[in-house]
Amino acid sequence: MESSEAAVAFSALSQDARLKLMRLLIAEGPTGMPAGDLASRLRLPASTTSFHLAALERAGLTQSTRQGRQIIHAVRIAGLRRLLGFLTEACCGGRPELCGDLARLLPPWPDEDQRMTPAFNVLFLCTHNSARSIMAEAILEKHGGSRFRAYSAGSQPIAKPNAEVMKKLHALGHDTSHLRSKSWHEFTGHDAPHMDFVITLCDAPHGQDCPDFGGMAVTAAWPLPDPAKFTGSPVERTALLNELYASLRRRIELFAALPFASLDRMALKARLDELAGGALPTSVGVR
Repeated sequence: MESSEAAVAFSALSQDARLKLMRLLIAEGPTGMPAGDLASRLRLPASTTSFHLAALERAGLTQSTRQGRQIIHAVRIAGLRRLLGFLTEACCGGRPELCGDLARLLPPWPDEDQRMTPAFNVLFLCTHNSARSIMAEAILEKHGGSRFRAYSAGSQPIAKPNAEVMKKLHALGHDTSHLRSKSWHEFTGHDAPHMDFVITLCDAPHGQDCPDFGGMAVTAAWPLPDPAKFTGSPVERTALLNELYASLRRRIELFAALPFASLDRMALKARLDELAGGALPTSVGVR
């Protein structure tokens, strides 16, 4: 880091509200917080909060990304490390062992500027892990190639997947022999595979309950209606199921085609959020 860059960063931090914002964002980690929540926590007007957040982002200490209608702000660990590195690079005349805990001011943390490379573990979540997430797992397995390992789970899994969904997947050439409903707890233990992406498919307006994995996984929400709530004649239900499958496949194919090697974590988060658009209409036939 050049002296001029460090001066800009320290100038951005030379205000009480901005220091408080940084402390809040560091506590939240890479998942970040919506601008409105930050304003509420600090009891600041929204316009004042936005002004301070803009200064921190210009200094390279935070980064914002749009998630639906919200702007999510997160600390840039890389920028913070560079700033502390600038202060301590010549520590104690070239004898860093004399600096005590300075070298451990920040815990080990993957750099959000680090480009992501295959293969990726992707976990799809919905409430019962019987339809939407099962369908997404099967689609990514078939169309994602060797670059992805697909998983699915639910917060309240039921005994077995939706029969109509399994019939549809089988008819479309998917291997359904290993698909089962399971709890998201299977992916939280020490022996569980580390997830690179966690995508929730719950239809939030209908009160679905989806766990927040947080952590270092890149997360996204693609709300889609639950096939268990489809009504109407068998022909109408089949048509809605076809639309749901097509909507999921379109998103997953676009996701699998992203230029992962050239995107950092925040950019990937933004691209996944963009894919949330174009959900299945929730009009006639969905209750």
